[in-house]
Amino acid sequence: MNQSGPFLFMVLLLAVAGAGAATFRHHTYSIPWMPGTETQIWQVEARIQFTADGGASQVYLSLPPNQKGFAVVNESAASSGWGFSIEQGEEQRRAHWTQREALGRQVLFYKLDIAVSGDDTWSMAPPQTTPTMIWDEPYQTAVSHLLDTVMPITADAHTLTTQLIQTLGRTPADQNVTLLASAYSRVDLLTRVLQTAQIPARSVQVLVLEDGRRRQGLTEYLQVWNGESWQLYHATDGEVSGADNLLLWQAGTPGVLEVLGGTSSRVSFSIIGQTRSALLLAQEEANDLALSLYNLPIAEQSMFKLIMLLPVGALVVVLLRVLIGIRTSGTFMPVLIALAFLQTELVPGLASFIIVVAIGLLIRTYLSALNLLLVARIATLVVIVIMIISIFSIVSYRLGLIQGLTITFFPMIILAWTIERMSITWEEEGPREVFIQGGGSLFVAVLAFLLMDLSVVEHLAFNFPELHLVLLAVMLLVGRYTGYRLLELKRFGAFKT
Repeated sequence: MNQSGPFLFMVLLLAVAGAGAATFRHHTYSIPWMPGTETQIWQVEARIQFTADGGASQVYLSLPPNQKGFAVVNESAASSGWGFSIEQGEEQRRAHWTQREALGRQVLFYKLDIAVSGDDTWSMAPPQTTPTMIWDEPYQTAVSHLLDTVMPITADAHTLTTQLIQTLGRTPADQNVTLLASAYSRVDLLTRVLQTAQIPARSVQVLVLEDGRRRQGLTEYLQVWNGESWQLYHATDGEVSGADNLLLWQAGTPGVLEVLGGTSSRVSFSIIGQTRSALLLAQEEANDLALSLYNLPIAEQSMFKLIMLLPVGALVVVLLRVLIGIRTSGTFMPVLIALAFLQTELVPGLASFIIVVAIGLLIRTYLSALNLLLVARIATLVVIVIMIISIFSIVSYRLGLIQGLTITFFPMIILAWTIERMSITWEEEGPREVFIQGGGSLFVAVLAFLLMDLSVVEHLAFNFPELHLVLLAVMLLVGRYTGYRLLELKRFGAFKT
């Protein structure tokens, strides 16, 4: 029965599942694909000052709503003697301070760390209804004349808003514009005129993010619903094309600051810009996951950073043995050597490995004359390997060769088995086969090390463990290969017709 169909379906399913899960993790928790990626962080401090009357006081500060382009990393309040909580309102959140008896000058602080995500689209809930504007005369007539002039040369909400901004900014100003401007601020006038034309519009308070700014206030902007999203406009400059340095702080009602039981209230903002590791920020966000390597203690995380590289080394062994035909001493012994190289560095690790194996082979030759049983011989080799490594480390330290101390990262049992296998191969197949298998093992180990030592591979293996499903799919696919290996083509070249 042909099993190729179900097998290929399983391989494809593993690859798609691994790549899909990794993509989901990237988009959901903002884990970067590449190591070293940094994210722009803005630290904003709101300073609230007011004079308390001596009785119970309550302070409300509107907080920035959820919006594309920014993600809240951390927020806190510094308010000694005050109760603090964050309340979720209908449109946006509010910080709430309370105190039973407050008298005199009061200063409260709210701190916010936000990350820039790179998407400058203002994404907020669509408007529910557009209020009906009622104008008193003579303003009603002035608005009617203004709309009659502008509406015929516009096509949608965006062009209408642009034309209104240009009309209000012309000099000399039209009589209708002069009359309206004397009674309303620029943003308020634009909002009311657009609502009169049945265009959803509102005045919003925006914080301009500039590094090193102190005691900065909010700036009033205009937001217009274009049918799909809210578009931001400056009252005199027109449409805002890039909003990566504009943080929407307050939209709709209530106002930015509300103080009960106090007078002379004001709020100001100080801003500092900095960069942080995008990976650390993503790890903080992903800590809430029940099944996450980030939840492990630091020591275990360090261990798993090495463990997660094993499949990468195993894939190298599979490709080189199955497709190329390189012979090694032991199937996956090169992977363990490559792991040791990650701790010792390549050149010191290679030198240490060759010296220990060479000395071990000389001693193993003497053990052959003793006719020991296999278990006792392997145990003896383990002890001898430990003694060789101990002496090698002491001599290296006395000579000032600190790199020689890293030889202790080599797995003792694997070294003993390697010496035993090479010794048996020497006796049965000769020294040529020993050099072929030993050289092949080191060649595969070096290639695996070079791949596993890449920072991008380490990053992907640990932060996107789902990608191991893709490696598994490749291994399964290669495992079904039954054709000639690359090194066999020369041997069978004489059969060409």
